[in-house]
Amino acid sequence: MLGLSPMLSPVWAQQAAGTKTGMAPVLTGKEFDLTIAETMVNYTGKPRLATTINGSIPAPILRWREGDTITLRVTNRLAVSTSIHWHGIILPFQMDGVPGVSFSGIAPGETFVYRFKVRQSGTYWYHSHTAFQEQTGMYGAIIIDPAEGGRIRADRDYVVQLSDWTDENPLAVFAKLKKQSDYYNFNQLTAGDFLKDVSDKGLGIAMDKRRMWNRMRMNPTDLADISAYTYTFLMNGTTPSGNWTGLFRRGERVRLRFIGSGTQSFFDVRIPGLKMTVVHVDGQDVEPVTVDEFRFGPGETYDVIVEPKDDRAYTIFAQSMDRTGYARGTLAPRIDMEGEVPALDKPQWLTMADMMGSMARESMSGMQTMDAMDHGSMAMGDNKVHARHARTEYGPSVDMRVDTPRTNLDDPGVGLRNNGRRVLTYADLHTIGGPLDPRDAEREIELHLTGNMERYTWSLDGLEFGKSTPVHFRHGERLRVILHNDTMMTHPMHLHGMWSEQETADGEFLARRHTISVQPAQRVSFLVTADALGRWAWHCHLLYHMDAGMFREVVVA
Repeated sequence: MLGLSPMLSPVWAQQAAGTKTGMAPVLTGKEFDLTIAETMVNYTGKPRLATTINGSIPAPILRWREGDTITLRVTNRLAVSTSIHWHGIILPFQMDGVPGVSFSGIAPGETFVYRFKVRQSGTYWYHSHTAFQEQTGMYGAIIIDPAEGGRIRADRDYVVQLSDWTDENPLAVFAKLKKQSDYYNFNQLTAGDFLKDVSDKGLGIAMDKRRMWNRMRMNPTDLADISAYTYTFLMNGTTPSGNWTGLFRRGERVRLRFIGSGTQSFFDVRIPGLKMTVVHVDGQDVEPVTVDEFRFGPGETYDVIVEPKDDRAYTIFAQSMDRTGYARGTLAPRIDMEGEVPALDKPQWLTMADMMGSMARESMSGMQTMDAMDHGSMAMGDNKVHARHARTEYGPSVDMRVDTPRTNLDDPGVGLRNNGRRVLTYADLHTIGGPLDPRDAEREIELHLTGNMERYTWSLDGLEFGKSTPVHFRHGERLRVILHNDTMMTHPMHLHGMWSEQETADGEFLARRHTISVQPAQRVSFLVTADALGRWAWHCHLLYHMDAGMFREVVVA
């Protein structure tokens, strides 16, 4: 069994009957018919209504070919409006599928026809861009075969789509976060933590540390807004007990296409006993880099090659960043085999560098809170980046500001530092072929990622969507975009319609991305060629953050 309820529709059950290797149905060709409706599922012992495409979670895998013009007829059988966004796909803005920005949405009973030419290859995905439908099951994978044959050779090829499910109504989850932002955080500070600090660092430092966090009204263990208290983490729509399994023969090269479809979850992925060679990121081939582990967030995709040398089971282990739960599956030569599941890593605190940036100290000197210090009092070191805060950041929607952000891209992030494993970082990623546009930037745009944890408001430059005006790109111009994270959370930022060409702090090209995760107190930059006329979305891909206001419209004209 797959660990899924028999109440799931027959289209899924027939695909997976009698095996653990079942994937979502695969649809190929140039014309596709997709129907959005409600389907009963049961992941936890309680039946719940899910939002599905053609009756499955995940939705069907769509297999396209580079250069083809495809037609997708999407019919809405829901009682409310819906949409599909083709994540990372370069297309006309009218086909992008964002209600209120690129089109009006798909009304109940209506069919909307998406039609566009496929101009790229690789691993991508699609999902609803309406309300919380993505949280209730509306997401699927896209595989685009290259027109001329690809660089990556593999004997087996599997999608590994990671997601999070809650039996709660997402509106109820959101309401709880608005009332108490750490409602789902059970990694709270304890007396034992304090005593350990006293033992390790002495009473004075331990007391100062507690006073500092209390003064900032922040919790160093608040790594994710939503935990396994309500989330069940899924791999290809399968619970950990269901144990999705992919088969291999010893010595084969196996390609695993990891897709981050977590509504609110970052996953740290490893396969104990196997090295993973990262070969493809966000739909683009990268120079191969071999690692033990990588972190990725909602919106990102990472393809890896593994080469099992033994006839044994290997566990695909994807633990949540807050270490409250995991998704898991198995690679094995036979269907009846199962690998050992590792214990969850111990959760780690955010560090002072995560909170203060490059001038972190055991004090408040690098970061300003609303009531702690005079704004802008920090002296900047010779090699430090000093923040330019917009006036709109000084208001009720912002509870912290980082004046000296860090620019290091070789940091794997909290919970992965010095863990004894080789962990991938953004500094390791190099897209083959270099930038698409050789020009340097003509203009620079800087946006700060902002929020107020107590109010559970998220914004850009202190302005929630609805209070902000669009960002304007001139058609054809080359821009440098700077994202500066003034919050204690990691935000996966997704710019629709155009490639984001990430660079080092020194301006050297790194990788072509469609989603870039910005760590706490970090400043990143990328180049964009504004070659896509129209209206586009730009937002945090943590769905509850986007809904709370971390969203802007981009107009290219």
